[in-house]
Amino acid sequence: MDKKQNIRNLSLVELQAAFVELGEKSFRAKQVFEWLWKKNASSFDEMTNLSVPLRSLLSSAFFIDKIKLDDQQISSDKTIKCAFEVEQGKVVEGVLIPTTSRTTACISSQVGCSLACTFCATGKLKLMRNLTAGEIVDQVVYLRDQAEQRYRQSLSNIVYMGMGEPLLNYKNVLRSIEMITSEQGLGMSPKRITVSTAGIAKMIKQLGDDDVKFNLALSLHAANDTKRNKIMEINESNNLETLQEALHYFYSKTGTRVTFEYIIFKDFNDTLMDAKELAEFCKCVPCKINIIEYNPIDGEPFQKASEEAITNFANFLEERNLIVNVRRSRGKDIDAACGQLANKNKTIDENQRVLKVK
Repeated sequence: MDKKQNIRNLSLVELQAAFVELGEKSFRAKQVFEWLWKKNASSFDEMTNLSVPLRSLLSSAFFIDKIKLDDQQISSDKTIKCAFEVEQGKVVEGVLIPTTSRTTACISSQVGCSLACTFCATGKLKLMRNLTAGEIVDQVVYLRDQAEQRYRQSLSNIVYMGMGEPLLNYKNVLRSIEMITSEQGLGMSPKRITVSTAGIAKMIKQLGDDDVKFNLALSLHAANDTKRNKIMEINESNNLETLQEALHYFYSKTGTRVTFEYIIFKDFNDTLMDAKELAEFCKCVPCKINIIEYNPIDGEPFQKASEEAITNFANFLEERNLIVNVRRSRGKDIDAACGQLANKNKTIDENQRVLKVK
């Protein structure tokens, strides 16, 4: 081994082979693997059931790609937004959303995003790099610990709805879910995990081929191509007909109901005609619909739809026997709500500021 490897990029089998190459017993790899994924060790020195010489050898051959908390804010509604430094100058955000019925971690999969959806603050950032599986899992662990320590609640759900397009970081996202759900890792149920995509048809089909057990959400936001093209560039290469075919394929392979996310904008996609188009689109696959309040971002003309329009829209869909949830925004006062994650620096009250590492 000429240079240090990221040890969390290795599977258990690969780690066992690396131990043999280092002249060590392969069974030690299982101990290290547990320290990395179940105990979430930050350094080899924490692995106290290993000898000091072995820990030193590991430090010379490998590194652990741990993220570091850079900033943390708490909203008036108890939502917690965390900025995590993944390397110097590169930061991603994760959000803990506690409610009376569930506690959800919203995590990022990329530093920035390449899709440039017009309504999303993250889309204003260029894509800098993919996160590793370890960096993704670290967000979950930190937010889980915050839920337990601050609110005495267990983490019930994980959504890949933070910064980035998860299906454009396919390998690392699936590896992270493997370690979150594995008994060798965090041991959570895959049914508690939802991966959201802006709509990469070939990768949705790949999820079906890989027979994934987690949930899939499609960020739809318009059910006709003309409107969707205006707000989501990805629709030009992955139009609604293509997405319907991919979703049908996914469902035929997995049997998992799909969630459609629909941010409702004033005077753009909030009419009963828009609802009718959405109801027609939803025939492609068993589904549920999350209608999401729009959270304004700087430099964009979109506005939140009226309460009357939201109610009428939801009622129209429910009258057609569709499952509909209206999602109210949380964490807006700290730019932690849907579409607002952009590492935005703003002046905030000191009672919101928890930690700032200079």
